Amino acid sequence: MKLLQINKLYYPIIGGIETVVKDIAEGLNGKDDLNVDVLACQKKGARKTETISGVKVFKAASLGKALGMPLSIDFFRLFKKLVPDYDLFLVHYPFPLAALIAPFIPKEKLIIYYHSDIVRQKLLGLLFRPFIGTSLKRAQKILVSGQNIISSSPLLKKYAAKCTVIPFGFKANFQDADYQTAEKIKQQYGADRPLLLAIGRLVYYKGYQYAIEALKNIEARFLIIGQGPEEQKLRAQIKDTKQIDKIFIIPPQARLEPYLLACDIFLFPSTARSEAFGLVQLEALAAGKPIINTHLNTAAEEVSLDGVSGLTVEPKNAETLASAITKLLDNEALRQQYGENARRRYQKLFQQETFLKKISQIIISSNSTKI
Repeated sequence: MKLLQINKLYYPIIGGIETVVKDIAEGLNGKDDLNVDVLACQKKGARKTETISGVKVFKAASLGKALGMPLSIDFFRLFKKLVPDYDLFLVHYPFPLAALIAPFIPKEKLIIYYHSDIVRQKLLGLLFRPFIGTSLKRAQKILVSGQNIISSSPLLKKYAAKCTVIPFGFKANFQDADYQTAEKIKQQYGADRPLLLAIGRLVYYKGYQYAIEALKNIEARFLIIGQGPEEQKLRAQIKDTKQIDKIFIIPPQARLEPYLLACDIFLFPSTARSEAFGLVQLEALAAGKPIINTHLNTAAEEVSLDGVSGLTVEPKNAETLASAITKLLDNEALRQQYGENARRRYQKLFQQETFLKKISQIIISSNSTKI
């Protein structure tokens, strides 16, 4: 059976959705008689077809990006060429261009993985809403990463009956050397004080400015791993609040495992529903670390539960974030309990093998229904 995944971008461009698309492609290609290919767009440049880790990837030509989506007429031409060759299509939303081609996919062949509404580009969302709604109505199945994705989406609520919740997965890979490196990281950033960690792109919805504000009167070190357009603003804020000796920003690292093992608390202070899940939380769970996240009405707060594997606070509120940090720092037993719960939660719900098995079952059953 031939499956074509459709998303706006693909590796080496890596965001949350791109990681999920890559995991599905590489994890299922060649398994259970599945042949999984990918249709995406170039970030900018001419059409390209390549094989990445055994997966055939078609990348449509693109003039660049505007309003969060590729500028690609070639996407439609390439789709028209490919569509007769596939038995099923797994289309990842939000991707407005995909909503335009969805009517040309037979409804019995269409599965939509609905990651989130269009959040930031409100005008774009309004323009494409009829097309997105029509495609949701036509889809055989709709997959989501959490129950909140359904309940908080005006569009998706109408089609709740055909939605299936499949949380994403992560393959933990902690090695002996990671534990040794973790000890060095603790020493590097000050073993005399607790270490807080955040990992992610430095973009508007990550909420790192509130974490920096929250830490002004807390005796702890805070390490942010990431890069992005907000970096200079964050560095200026760190300097203005006189915290250059306790808050550090470093670029993405080849291995994150040592940093996760080194930290005492993982912070995930996102501020907007653009944060639909937060894959990095799975890594923190696997490392057995308590998480402080925010209530966004997305799957993000379903990954780590308030009072179970950490604390969930109001977004865009430095004061409540500071209170949560202080609560955990002042109670080592509670941190340990949440950390143990986090690891068990990962093992039970979020292993990559579990995720891929559920996706495979959906694909196979969808093809059987189609036949």
